[in-house]
Amino acid sequence: MPVHISRSDPSYDPAWVAETEDMLRRADAEVVPVPGGRAATAARAGCEALCERVTEATRERLADAPTAQLIGLDVPFLGLGSHRRVDDPFSLLLLPRSTSELASPEDRRRIRWEHKGLTAAVRGGARVAAISHHMRGHLEQVYGIPRHAMVDLPNGLLLSDHEDVARASLPPQAEAGFLLAMGRAVESKGFEDLLEALRILSARGERVPHLLLAPTTHTETLSGYQRQLQAMVRDYAIDATFLPRFSPLYRSWLRSPALRGLVVPSRSEPFGRIPLEAFASGAAPVVATRAGGLTETVVDGVTGFTAEARDPMDLAHAIGRALHIGPRERDQMRARGRALLMARHDYEATIRSYLRQYVPWAMALRAP
Repeated sequence: MPVHISRSDPSYDPAWVAETEDMLRRADAEVVPVPGGRAATAARAGCEALCERVTEATRERLADAPTAQLIGLDVPFLGLGSHRRVDDPFSLLLLPRSTSELASPEDRRRIRWEHKGLTAAVRGGARVAAISHHMRGHLEQVYGIPRHAMVDLPNGLLLSDHEDVARASLPPQAEAGFLLAMGRAVESKGFEDLLEALRILSARGERVPHLLLAPTTHTETLSGYQRQLQAMVRDYAIDATFLPRFSPLYRSWLRSPALRGLVVPSRSEPFGRIPLEAFASGAAPVVATRAGGLTETVVDGVTGFTAEARDPMDLAHAIGRALHIGPRERDQMRARGRALLMARHDYEATIRSYLRQYVPWAMALRAP
């Protein structure tokens, strides 16, 4: 039951939609779009309305099901527990990939709504999944989720998604070598700390490669934060290509032999998926802050180089180390990153393990 996004919405990606629809057809899945659009997920009242619509639709479609589970994926559906009834024909799993306490701590009304929804869900017997050790601690300590209600469901990748990635052309300035940084255009991603770090390196006489900077949104106009970053690039005279719109093709640059390093300068991070994208693509080295879930994937000197969050000086030091890495150490980091990805973050294996343990009926083969 995805939230319906109209074709006119800037976030609508025809290629991704076609790929997803093909996957759903092969899975023989019934799709029930939930009205509301992206705008509904941005406001507390919109999320509450989405939760109500989803529980009503689930109740209607699963009335005759012998057993079923409703999975609320991410923050907009943390209120599902408040709408579930004792006699509903489905169990509930909530899977938050972040929280408002992490993403927008100033929004106290939305945080209270999340607390209320999570508490109601647990009281009704629901489970809450933790995508990382960091998120498990956060949900237990800040939201009061009891340990008996928690399930470890480590975030990861579907490895098959990275086997045949379409190659996007590099900007000409990047062909001789480049650094890459990408993510949502929000302050918690720490892009201004990266730009400060590159200014420090340049001031020290370090030759800094071209920067592909992709702090992206789905909107047609630049956000205030994006304009701030553009101004910093200009004022610091940083050699950079600024990419404000999201494109799934950006991840193809992780396979480029011209990549000198992937930088993840986050100030807070519930998990941190981008290092895994790098490991899957054979990109090395990865430079990341020691923020939240990033510490579980980027280990200094093992799978990459690390720096303190919100510390441009320390980040400059880590990037400098990455720029002087030798071929042997790069290959070792590439191999270690791939091994970590396969051991803990193969999402298909993670999901199968969850299903076997908690909803084994979902693993039963359907009759032909």
